[in-house]
Amino acid sequence: MSLLTLCYIIASVTFIIGLKMLSNPATARNGNLIAAAGMTMAIFGTIFLYSYYEEGVDKPLGNYVWIFGGIIVGSIIGTLAAKRVKMTAMPQMVSMFNGMGGACAALISMVEYDHIIHHTNGEGQTGLLIVILLGLIIGSVSFAGSMIAWGKLDGKIKDFAFPGQHIVNILILLAIVGLSVYLAVNFSPDQSYIFYTILALSLIYGLFFVFPIGGADMPVVISLLNSFTGVAAACGGFLYDNKVMLTGGILVGAAGTLLTVLMCRAMNRSLTNVLIGSFGGGKKGVAGSGSKDQGAVKEITLSDAAVVMSYANKVMIVPGYGLAVAQAQHACHELEKLLDSKGVEVKYAIHPVAGRMPGHMNVLLAEADVPYEKLLEMEQANEEFPTTDVVLILGANDVVNPAAKSDPASPIYGMPILDVEQAKTVIVNKRSMKPGYAGIENDLFFRPKTSMLFGDAKKVLQDLATEIKSI
Repeated sequence: MSLLTLCYIIASVTFIIGLKMLSNPATARNGNLIAAAGMTMAIFGTIFLYSYYEEGVDKPLGNYVWIFGGIIVGSIIGTLAAKRVKMTAMPQMVSMFNGMGGACAALISMVEYDHIIHHTNGEGQTGLLIVILLGLIIGSVSFAGSMIAWGKLDGKIKDFAFPGQHIVNILILLAIVGLSVYLAVNFSPDQSYIFYTILALSLIYGLFFVFPIGGADMPVVISLLNSFTGVAAACGGFLYDNKVMLTGGILVGAAGTLLTVLMCRAMNRSLTNVLIGSFGGGKKGVAGSGSKDQGAVKEITLSDAAVVMSYANKVMIVPGYGLAVAQAQHACHELEKLLDSKGVEVKYAIHPVAGRMPGHMNVLLAEADVPYEKLLEMEQANEEFPTTDVVLILGANDVVNPAAKSDPASPIYGMPILDVEQAKTVIVNKRSMKPGYAGIENDLFFRPKTSMLFGDAKKVLQDLATEIKSI
């Protein structure tokens, strides 16, 4: 066994261990460091130990100036971006970085295609060409789609759709497949224009693929695009016979696919329905419950909310994107500790698709050192709501909307929600009555048990803590 092979085996093992450790916030940081250490070993092992056979001799990789120049520039940009990003913009960063992975896979395919043309004339390279085309298509779709997802999450790009767009998408996809099959079977060096036509169509398909998908479906789309990038990276591993690249790509692709399936199940929808149904897209607030005149909401004062929570036996907090926008996770944790000191049992109800990316709320609360055992998944939380005295909803909207269960005309009908109505009292903190990400009005706000507590989540939580201390 060569030293490079040993490096790859160790790196692959660290990826698996790191991925396992990411499943628990208590070990996630160390898991990330272990996987990063393995990746560092694989990178430097490839740079200094890899050799290729050419002209009868083994040659080292070389090009060290270009390689380390790219590593240094990329490291500086990545470090600065990660340190400066706000928690509210983390989904955008995930989409951006994921898109860069797809772009790299596509660029690798372009380089290897050029190598085939100039060094082998494509003779006996059908299998290799198929892998190159797969990497090109999947990487390009992932890159273009991730950039649109980034723009939509950042508010720079609006939902865009036109009549028959899904048919157009299918036609583009069929054209990509047809041209790829033709090029793989009838390859010749003078047909490069077909290769770059496939590239262009793949980029267009990536754009059209994500454009019409609604805001409420974006966490699923981000997860799906992440799996695409993993598969594209695995194709690069095939091209270079690089075991660690292949392993890493397969792990990312498999994990992303599994997460996508789990999130679709949590929304009670098929992946096809997510990609075609596009709830949260198109016209906002016109379907189902969003178009009904339900009267006025009932408000509650800070002092009344403080009294209700102070004398409760159990309080359940439901975090949402409003908590992230206000960066109120630390204030929320302080309120939780204050209530704990008064003998109140405090837990958090986490919906699988709350926020703008998978696990968004878990990341926010982990940053504030909220104990992991206090976080309840949807099924667990729904079992405890009937024995809960007060539910405090912080910026969550669609994931607590009863229309998902009661209104067949609602765009979110059928999506499992947090059954907060089963609690004795529901307090909803929002900055305004503006609809949630799915763009529809929330029936919950008008129910008898519900009271609205308007204001910025961070300030409201700080003022609540002050009021509770004075009781």
